[in-house]
Amino acid sequence: MTTLSVTARGQVTFRKDVLKHLGIRPGGKIRLDLLPDGRAELRADEPDGSWDDLRNFFAGKTNGARLSIEEINDAIAEAGAAAGMAGMGKE
Repeated sequence: MTTLSVTARGQVTFRKDVLKHLGIRPGGKIRLDLLPDGRAELRADEPDGSWDDLRNFFAGKTNGARLSIEEINDAIAEAGAAAGMAGMGKE
């Protein structure tokens, strides 16, 4: 069992061994589900999406042509920017 301290601002710092156990890396997110009786369940928040989503994103955009690494990076950046704007409610 691990005990964590809460700061005056309500913040908690997780030790590296706890984050490793949860599979959380820098920039990752933690999901906290509140349960009855003052309990909570903590786990790594899994990102949405799949390889099929990525494949479908490229479907019909290349007409069978092979993409360069730069073109792939541009497509990833475009998808990331679109997702970021969608998260801000500005689709």
